[in-house]
Amino acid sequence: MQTLSLVWGILAILGMLIGLFPCLGSFNWLNIPFSIIGMIIGAVGLSRADESNKNTATAGLVLCIIALVIGMIRLVIGGGVL
Repeated sequence: MQTLSLVWGILAILGMLIGLFPCLGSFNWLNIPFSIIGMIIGAVGLSRADESNKNTATAGLVLCIIALVIGMIRLVIGGGVL
């Protein structure tokens, strides 16, 4: 679960980077729910992790939060379309 959280976070960041390009901002409409699901997976992974795997789950959770916040800011700036 912790490794899945990290992989999900990396994919969310990549999706957020794609959404930053002009005319691809609407991709964030798909990436925001993807990031929310990743945050849920990261929280579950963090709660089930022992001390050795908490760093992986925390990194995935942080990456999903960053992708969510920047994606939402990009949608507000671009009006949700651009």
